[in-house]
Amino acid sequence: MSNAADTCYNFIKSLAKIVLESRKGVPFKGINHDTVIVMGNGPSLADVIGHKLDTLRKHDTIAVNFAALSPALFSIKPRYYVLADPHFFSTPEPGGNLEKLRDAFYRIDWPMTLFVPNGADASCYQRSGIDIVRFNAVGVEGPERFTHAVFRRGLGMPRPRNVLIPSIMLAIASGYRRIIITGADHSWMKTISVTEDNEVVSVQPHFYAESDSEQKRIRHDYSNRPLHDVVESFAVAFRSYHEIAAYARKLGVEILNATPGSFIDAFPRAKL
Repeated sequence: MSNAADTCYNFIKSLAKIVLESRKGVPFKGINHDTVIVMGNGPSLADVIGHKLDTLRKHDTIAVNFAALSPALFSIKPRYYVLADPHFFSTPEPGGNLEKLRDAFYRIDWPMTLFVPNGADASCYQRSGIDIVRFNAVGVEGPERFTHAVFRRGLGMPRPRNVLIPSIMLAIASGYRRIIITGADHSWMKTISVTEDNEVVSVQPHFYAESDSEQKRIRHDYSNRPLHDVVESFAVAFRSYHEIAAYARKLGVEILNATPGSFIDAFPRAKL
């Protein structure tokens, strides 16, 4: 298809997804906060925690995925937490990372907003002091005028290939003037390989330790996927960041990437 045909097709598909899947979301209501730090789970976050813990404590922060497995989270006390992958709302394996995460939520003793996708059963994370807010994890494409209008209303977002994408969009919707990203190494292409059995192996290290069951689950997720499919999913993520950057500029929101060596090329670099 031509670019014009692609745009038209994506526009129609996105409209259908919004009608069928979107519910009440988190709309942008204007800028009313200064700075928030988004803590991705890449290995570089360990160095940030080791050397910039006071900085993280001084600002509003957003934690994601299995961050609560780290004792540092209970010192940082993030204001927000984002879970996006359906895996976080599935039945946990005894002793696995998912069960440990839910146990960790029992120890959270500060006010925190937990963002979860519409339709997810988040009752297993409901605790006193945790406010559960739902968002639309609906990937939207099409003309910029259309997508930006959808983003502002919280009805969709750039395709959410990973949890960092909804985290940044929710930070924008929450009214922050400046968003600083840490722990967003995204250096997957350095570690991807193919075995002699033509199985794709993608090592995606995190700043916390993975349980054996979690490593097994990740390997299984990639075992039946062809390489072009995996690489295409990487491209989706990096494209989404450029769409976020364009949207943020329109709103006057500054997004800075403070992750050393990050593969994300959409945001200006900075030091935390």
